Amino acid sequence: MKPLCFVLMPFGKKPAISGILVDFDAVYHELIAPAIRAAGLDPLRADEEMAGGIIHKPMFERLILCEYAIADLTTANANVFYELGLRHAVRSSSTLLLFAKDTGQLPFDVAPLRSFLYDLGTDGKPKDPEIAVASLTTQLQEARQQLADSPVFQLVEGFPDIKRLKTDVFRERVNYSERIKQTLANARKQGFEAVSAVERDLAQNAKMADIESGVVIDLFLSYRAVRGWQEMIDLVAKMSPPLAATVMVQEQLGLALNRAGRSDEAEKVLLDVIAKRGPSSETYGILGRVYKDRWDNACKNGDEFLARGLLRRAIDAYLKGFEADWRDAYPGINAVTLMELAEPPDPRRLKILPVVAYAVERRIVSGKPDYWDYATCLELAVLAKDEESAADALSSALAAVREPWEPETTARNLRLLMDTWRKRGELLAWVETIEKALAVRAAL
Repeated sequence: MKPLCFVLMPFGKKPAISGILVDFDAVYHELIAPAIRAAGLDPLRADEEMAGGIIHKPMFERLILCEYAIADLTTANANVFYELGLRHAVRSSSTLLLFAKDTGQLPFDVAPLRSFLYDLGTDGKPKDPEIAVASLTTQLQEARQQLADSPVFQLVEGFPDIKRLKTDVFRERVNYSERIKQTLANARKQGFEAVSAVERDLAQNAKMADIESGVVIDLFLSYRAVRGWQEMIDLVAKMSPPLAATVMVQEQLGLALNRAGRSDEAEKVLLDVIAKRGPSSETYGILGRVYKDRWDNACKNGDEFLARGLLRRAIDAYLKGFEADWRDAYPGINAVTLMELAEPPDPRRLKILPVVAYAVERRIVSGKPDYWDYATCLELAVLAKDEESAADALSSALAAVREPWEPETTARNLRLLMDTWRKRGELLAWVETIEKALAVRAAL
């Protein structure tokens, strides 16, 4: 599936301030669409979806979800500027601005922004389209570097949240049917069959691609909560292309593929996200889990040399995730835990541990801690062999569990540590008590 490029522009022929009648359909078909295709993207032009002055939800979804966008600002069309403002508020990069030369001046607020200028002939169509297409193609290819071009993201410090949080707070930030939201919340408590029944009910009324994105994503994450890994994978194929192509969906698809035993496919999906969108703590954190599971399997199969290489690869992925966003302690704690499991223990862990501890401390102080923050505190305490602090962190972690696979993951990490310490002649009975408490919570 090629990435989509959403095109914001007027339709038909519109007069510019200079008096020339701009043929925007010709601009699209002769310049914009060919350049998009030449850059390896699929063009998607905005439809006239106005009803009573309100833009329909599909328009918002395209603006938010499409990886790339082009806005033609010629004639200063009010709809295009409104859509561009929304795009700049929600997407940090990959939005290109176009403007026809000698057709007037850009408004003050966008005049300083980088724009691609193209020439028009006397007929209002692109002049020398082959040359313009080549230049625009180059700019679209450069946009793949994901450099911030939104003035909001460039100028407002700390505007975006850390990457992992976008998954956990998605349900709270998207306004969608309260009835479906409550139905899914109840279904998650009842288990897999109840969540599956909600999907069947939704499918009776509409295709999944036509259902509001917030509902589809909540269903997607609800399957994650009940370990419906194959159902998550199947649901991605039913989503609208812009929604399926979002980073969040692709990341969680990688997680589901790995949990479903399709490690190679999971790795490919996650590496593709990194290649297209750059490194993030979440993507590398999930990729680290892929390599960690392979390492565990190699250990169980007695393949010592393969296991050693896979452990290094898992540590490297988690470290890259932590380096991508130091505020997210999750990949950091996984990196240092695996470093402790190495033989001999990786000395880098001693330098990284204080940074991980500070990162999670700041998250908790911010007043927005989640399960993973308390689980990180727990693992830090266990690594420090501090029984009292570990017991405190366990209490907070158990109270913050949202989905059973969360404590299951932490319990697994503790089992790995205990196995390693036993081989070294260290027995910590209290760690086993904590691991059992997490396992019991995961089974509920």
